[in-house]
Amino acid sequence: MNAPVIARALTVRLADLNDPIDRARIGAYVHEHRDGTPFHLPAWCTAVAAGCGQRAHYLVAERDIAGIVGLMPLTELHSPLFGRVLASSGFGVGGGILADKPEVVRALADECWKLAERLSCPSVEVRGGPQPGPQWSVDDTHYLGFARDLAEDDEAELLAIPRKQRAEVRKSLDCPLAISVGQDASDVAAHYAVYAESVRNLGTPVFPRALFGAVLHAFGNAADVLIVRCDNEPVAGVLSLYWRGTVYPYWGGGTTQARRLRANDRMYFELMRHARARGCTRFDFGRSKVGTGAAAFKKNWGFEPQPLTYYDRVADGASIRDANPLNPKYRLQVALWQKLPLAIANQVGPLIARGLG
Repeated sequence: MNAPVIARALTVRLADLNDPIDRARIGAYVHEHRDGTPFHLPAWCTAVAAGCGQRAHYLVAERDIAGIVGLMPLTELHSPLFGRVLASSGFGVGGGILADKPEVVRALADECWKLAERLSCPSVEVRGGPQPGPQWSVDDTHYLGFARDLAEDDEAELLAIPRKQRAEVRKSLDCPLAISVGQDASDVAAHYAVYAESVRNLGTPVFPRALFGAVLHAFGNAADVLIVRCDNEPVAGVLSLYWRGTVYPYWGGGTTQARRLRANDRMYFELMRHARARGCTRFDFGRSKVGTGAAAFKKNWGFEPQPLTYYDRVADGASIRDANPLNPKYRLQVALWQKLPLAIANQVGPLIARGLG
């Protein structure tokens, strides 16, 4: 006669992100889970907390000797303009729940909502993963993801780009532009300068400089910045993450001159070349909002858009946080921000952007 199967108890707790053993166990689970992303890693959560002055929380589901069976990274975001929210994962395009079974998903989601109530956060945003439960609304209409495999060499990569964009890339390769990749102080400073100008020109506040430094420090050799220079002046730059054979160009932009010089085209092609040399086989161009120029730009490079699914839950009487600069109600603010002197935008912007997440 077979012995009866004893159900192992499932527990959900808050991880201690200052404990190297806890961090290592979580990191191992993320690495092994098929849906793991850089935004699930403790390194991402702690870098965001350090760089933006927000609080990181990390829920871990465990089952006796089986160990970790699920987890959920969370960032507690505070903004005077946009309110309080618990986000999974803060400042990431992905995150959400990683779990072995549906019952673990439900347990993590329930504990997440209890945590939000304890922290007086009226809403929770979950970026990707399985639906947390019936109380959560589904949003699959606002954001698109863009990813494809890298080609085997430069010429094959060019041929993978649609004809019109390919011509622009070929022209960019003939431009007298210098490329550097690394993490030294000059490259990091150059990246922040061009990125800050880029987002000011788009009418949005720049993130704190400390965020970029914290991410580079936390990811070590799994992150770098690529800079494009013309006559020794930086005109474009991108900070990228490397994860399980995929390169994630995450924060990129260029100066006003970049378009004339085709520096952005050169930047992304050089990043494809650099990532391939590092052993990457896939290029994740990140997310863009539906109907934007950024989405059209990525499609022009031969990336097919895929809807991204996010989830929200709000307290009774509250509403989903709206920090989307494309919302018509922000049109005036965006127009005014584009006219700000760069020095002022760079001073005021991080105070606003640190709470956007």
